[in-house]
Amino acid sequence: MTSIIKLHCLSGAGNESPPCYVLQIDEFKFLLDCGWDEKFDMDFIKELKRHVNTIDAVLLSHSDPLHLGALPYAVGKLGLNCPIYATLPVYKMGQMFMYDLYQAHKNVSEFTLFTLDDVDMAFDRIVQLKYNQSVDMKGKGLGLRITPLPAGHSLGGTVWRIAAPGEEDIVYAPDFNHKKERHLNGCEIEKLMRPSLMLLGAMNADYVQQRRRLRDEKLMTTILTTLRGGGCVLVCTDTAGRVLELAHMLDQLWRNKDSGLVAYSLLLLSNVSYNVVEFAKSQIEWMSDKLTRAFEGARSNPFALRHLQLCHSVGEVTRTPGPKVVLASFPDLEAGFARDLFLLWAPHSQNSIVLTARTSPGTLARDLIEKGGGDRTMEMTVRRRIRLEGAELEEFMQQQRMKINNTVKEEAAGLSSDSDSEGELEMWVVTGRHDIPVRHDARQAGCFKSNKRHHAMYPFHEERNRADDYGEIIKPEDYRLAEIVDAEGEIRDVPPAPPPKQEPEQEMIEIPSKCITSVRQVTIKANIQYIELEGRCDGESLLRVVSQAKPRAIIGLRANTNALHVLKKHCEAEGIEKVFLPNCGDTVDATTESHIYQVKLTDSLMCGVVWRSAGDVELAWLSAVVAPRPLQRESDASGEDEAMDVMMSLEPAVGSAHAASFVNSVRLSEVRAALAKQGLSAEFAGGALECCNGTLAIRRVILRNNRASIKSVYSRHTHFVNILSYTNM
Repeated sequence: MTSIIKLHCLSGAGNESPPCYVLQIDEFKFLLDCGWDEKFDMDFIKELKRHVNTIDAVLLSHSDPLHLGALPYAVGKLGLNCPIYATLPVYKMGQMFMYDLYQAHKNVSEFTLFTLDDVDMAFDRIVQLKYNQSVDMKGKGLGLRITPLPAGHSLGGTVWRIAAPGEEDIVYAPDFNHKKERHLNGCEIEKLMRPSLMLLGAMNADYVQQRRRLRDEKLMTTILTTLRGGGCVLVCTDTAGRVLELAHMLDQLWRNKDSGLVAYSLLLLSNVSYNVVEFAKSQIEWMSDKLTRAFEGARSNPFALRHLQLCHSVGEVTRTPGPKVVLASFPDLEAGFARDLFLLWAPHSQNSIVLTARTSPGTLARDLIEKGGGDRTMEMTVRRRIRLEGAELEEFMQQQRMKINNTVKEEAAGLSSDSDSEGELEMWVVTGRHDIPVRHDARQAGCFKSNKRHHAMYPFHEERNRADDYGEIIKPEDYRLAEIVDAEGEIRDVPPAPPPKQEPEQEMIEIPSKCITSVRQVTIKANIQYIELEGRCDGESLLRVVSQAKPRAIIGLRANTNALHVLKKHCEAEGIEKVFLPNCGDTVDATTESHIYQVKLTDSLMCGVVWRSAGDVELAWLSAVVAPRPLQRESDASGEDEAMDVMMSLEPAVGSAHAASFVNSVRLSEVRAALAKQGLSAEFAGGALECCNGTLAIRRVILRNNRASIKSVYSRHTHFVNILSYTNM
């Protein structure tokens, strides 16, 4: 059976935008990744919104925002409601990525694209899988099977293999690495062999990569030179992906006493640094064979990082004395702690900034890589959150009081209107907010307002102990968390303020603050180094994998024009005829058969179909004509139209009578048995089956190469019936 296969490129085609594709196999639609760039491009969201209600399953390949950044928005704001499949590390680390991304933007702006509740809602839908665990789709996807395979590059990174009905396999490999690393195994290339279609991330098709030993030496030279010169090193990395490789490598170097690095500090700075390290400790089975054997033998956890200090604010970093190395997020320098430290350390020549990834075009990190960062002045937008003071603080407090008073009045009004007797109202006046409401059965809820009843409770003021068990006076101010304010006056990780003693209704959730934006001229004097530590296949390895996999068709995704040209030229040399290089918004028809179409069977046609049993199946004769079907559009909740594919339909044909037809090849012995059941004798003579006392002879004639090869046998008393059998010999 051959399936109709189409790929609609929402993003990540013809350029280096984040990967997001809709793969349609017959009637079933997969959403392959759901990435978002650093600028939060809303044009991509508009395109995703048109397809979100037709998606049947989501496949996530990696845990970084480049591959799943738009997932909370799609679930929380667009209403994406379907199973989401990912490995356990992608589930765990993906949450850490999105928590850190949200908090990084919330610390400096009024970020409203999604909330932490949206993140939790999206990840609660994820079905966690293990490597090589196959899952069969249901419903419209009956016959489809998905299997996650190791991809390298990041913890839990996945290459998806989708088995379609028949002999068609589709491999989706956006980012992978065939080489073993310190904490990860490489991808299993032998499991990618001979797919009918390969969806390949070709970003590095034209990239020449240095050997790992040279890159490690360059990183160590930069760190040692800077630290011994009295400067600090900022290593811009991600939250919970490639940072694990860097943290493990640097901690091993710090353990080596001969390196001389023990005298300096090694810090990991992100909003979720503690959780990332704890999750890494519990996911050793997903890491390299070397780390797994070390843990099974000596029970030594490779991520019990003894020399790595975990920090959650810039203030903690600035309070750490002496030269230091800081691993901070994010690598694009558009937001997060890495940008904050860049603004602090870039003007000083003794410091070094290490860029570890080629982020999307237009980001600060990409600009520093391509244009060089030394000895120049840049105009940068600086956003920060500061505390409210003076009249602004008083106005904010007044608004909070008004909100609380309005809430109390609404509660009181709601009770008085729903009360059955004056006694309840009087008890509410006496006890006020100390009443305990009675919860009614949820089945009684309807369009009418429910009757709220309360159990009366006398107010009781609990006196707090002023001394502990040992007689020491307790001072609440000694136990309050210190307010963390960095050198720029920016509030980080602000703890909740304790409620006032006299007015509990004025309880504050957070310190009043506001966001301000300014433009600053930043002079870059620090040493800017780009050391590629992305963990992806380089150009030579990528093309070699394509040669070994030998797909029948390939679609080049997420790459610039030059890389796509290199990939196409290599595929032509390898004899791969079908090479598709789409752009964003294009739809690729990758159906294997050239003359196969999708049509809709109308109800009027199906009503006249008569089914006949033939062994274990049922067959029916269908006489119909192909007719165009008018374009239909359905409006969503926002009023925007969703485009639907124009599909032809089959309408009943006029005069559907037909002659007898044979299905599959017919054997003369079966014909003889059928005649015997009807009481007619038949015997074989001269290669034909004679019956009715030799007045009728039946023989089988083979048509080769669509040309009939019939030898006529003439007889005065015998009529021949030729059964034609076609073959491609």
